[in-house]
Amino acid sequence: MTALAVPGASAAGRVGHRRRVRNVAWWGLCGLGLSLVAGAVFWVVGAAIANAVPGWRWSVLTETTTGIGGGLANTIAGTAVLMVGVGIMAGLVGIGTGLYLAELAPPSRVVSLLRSASEVLSGVPSIVFGYAGYVALCVGLHWGFSLLAALIVLSVLVVPYVAKSTEIALNQVPLAYREGGEALGMAPTYQLRTIVMRAAAPGIVTGVLVALAISVGETAPLLYTAGFSNSYPSAHLTGVPVPYLTYATFTFWDQPTTTLHALAFDSAVLLIALVLLLVGAARLIVRLTQRHAPGDHHGLARHRRRAPTLR
Repeated sequence: MTALAVPGASAAGRVGHRRRVRNVAWWGLCGLGLSLVAGAVFWVVGAAIANAVPGWRWSVLTETTTGIGGGLANTIAGTAVLMVGVGIMAGLVGIGTGLYLAELAPPSRVVSLLRSASEVLSGVPSIVFGYAGYVALCVGLHWGFSLLAALIVLSVLVVPYVAKSTEIALNQVPLAYREGGEALGMAPTYQLRTIVMRAAAPGIVTGVLVALAISVGETAPLLYTAGFSNSYPSAHLTGVPVPYLTYATFTFWDQPTTTLHALAFDSAVLLIALVLLLVGAARLIVRLTQRHAPGDHHGLARHRRRAPTLR
């Protein structure tokens, strides 16, 4: 007996084969892109660690910098002060902006213009912020290299990221939360403060931490506004330069002494560790706060696996 040919079977087989080929090619390109990104990250991190480990000494964390060597204690303290200041200034302005755009502002051309301006601001090169801050604050207001000028410039640099993450986090809060608050007779401001903001807190905190990680790695704006100092940061907001880690990484490598070269690699490793710590903290906060969030099917599955079976 001869096999009967099914009409359209060969065409369907060719279509299925082309789809499989495209699928394999697509996943291959994705894997290639991921490997390129991961390879660059491991190359940079590995090179910094490999150059810092042979000459590492724990006194780097306790001694201040000098003209020929010393440690990085003052730069670590200055970076910490900058992080706290940027977290306060950029956090307040960015969260307030995102809250206004997501919850308070009525749809209009002005709101669209504000969103567009925020996106444009996030694309401005950091060195432009630094030069504008130097001309307006350090020279125009006669502040000189100072903590306040550095904080303002860094805060303006990262405010768009905080505002965007806040707006996205608020828009992702389920509508049922708001409807439930209205059904209970809550005032809009009380509902926003106790229900919506609490549900959006993980995304907001993540945006602030990512903004801090961005500000920690900036060099050009601080070269224009903070200067550098071999001593610990001062309580004076103006007229006194501020030390920071990225200066050591950027500048000490060009100095003629091997001790300063070692400090440059040490500061690079400390910066990498600090950025990884901030990113890891953001991921941990999201994981802990969204474990039982609506739509967390993985968490629900884990809960079902752990639940005892009644017999």
